[in-house]
Amino acid sequence: MATTEKTVIWPQQDVLQPVPSELWPASDNPDLLEINLGPNHPSTHGVLRVVTTLDGEVVVGVKCEIGYVHTGIEKNIEQKTYWKAIPYVPRMDYLSFFSGETAFCMATEKALELEVPRRAEWIRVIFQELARIHSHLVFLGTGSVDLGGIALLFYCFRARDEVLDLFEMACGARMHPRYCQVGGVAEDLPKGFEQRCREVIAFMRDQIEQYYELIGANPIWLARTVGVGVLSPDFAIKMGMTGPNLRASGVPYDLRSANGGYGGYRDLGYTPVTKETGDVDARFRVRIDEMSASLDLIEKALDGLPEGPVMTDDRKVALPPRHELHTSMESLIHHFKLVTEGFEVPAGEVYAPIESARGEFGFHLISDGSAKPWRVRLHGPAFVLLQSFAKLCEGVYLADLIAILASIDPVLGDVDR
Repeated sequence: MATTEKTVIWPQQDVLQPVPSELWPASDNPDLLEINLGPNHPSTHGVLRVVTTLDGEVVVGVKCEIGYVHTGIEKNIEQKTYWKAIPYVPRMDYLSFFSGETAFCMATEKALELEVPRRAEWIRVIFQELARIHSHLVFLGTGSVDLGGIALLFYCFRARDEVLDLFEMACGARMHPRYCQVGGVAEDLPKGFEQRCREVIAFMRDQIEQYYELIGANPIWLARTVGVGVLSPDFAIKMGMTGPNLRASGVPYDLRSANGGYGGYRDLGYTPVTKETGDVDARFRVRIDEMSASLDLIEKALDGLPEGPVMTDDRKVALPPRHELHTSMESLIHHFKLVTEGFEVPAGEVYAPIESARGEFGFHLISDGSAKPWRVRLHGPAFVLLQSFAKLCEGVYLADLIAILASIDPVLGDVDR
């Protein structure tokens, strides 16, 4: 029997289409050279392989190969209770580690319709901004090495240690702290934390001035970054980019201020940092300025930190106070059952995004009513950055490709996961 095929005619209108992540060689030159940039040591931007085709020193083809650090974290989370899943999350974007913890806890709290104490929300802001500073310091230091200078790396890693000392002071761990909990934070700020934090703020303000002196007056730095890898605001929006790379192209979109903000940012307020040129230089400078803005936010949070509890009083999700474990068998049993069996989350579907150091970092969580999430899906910013990389490298010199890769700041733990 003959079948009638129906022809679909699409309307003639402007449809936003992403640009492919691969740039295929268009040159007919038979002497094209294909080289591999990576995969190499994981202390670089991550284990990324960039297959690059060169016509002389000009890039005519780019193909990003990912998957070298695939860990299956999303599926691992689905096999754990909500309580046990939290330590997995910082291993995705391991430079902005506290942001991941916060996003997952916020998604779980949204599914539970759980109210977080105001003091806990402000403490979360403090540590989100410290994690942002930590990430930007690593970006600035390693990015300067990519551009041929090592001095800035030592400046940045000295400051990074000061920031990580604050995490260690609060929770005993320098990275991947699991300080954020569903319903609040694990413990209140320790004695002496505020004074030490203010000392770090003063130290960092002086350091940031030195960073600008090191790059602003360096003619080699300026020649390698100004006007290189220009990202137009239209292209950035079409690609769905967020974070500092978007704001370096003049688009003032930041989840800390968009739609009134989230968590403690609703009370503290925030004005996004932007640049207009959209080149490599702008992407570096917007992050340096964001470190200053983060210091302002932390100082503002310390000045007005509310009194009160740091954890919800809902015993369904909150561990009993530690001192009760020595005197109350009921508290000990409750602690044991909560840690081993977890807590049930009502069936439903939620999405909770936050502003990480690289942009929108959000969890799409689907619950079937059990103590384990039925489906967890991360919307991370780094994958979109790599999708845009090939277009930015079209027709540039090989040395500029390295500078562009450094400036977009991908983390492969977020891409592969």
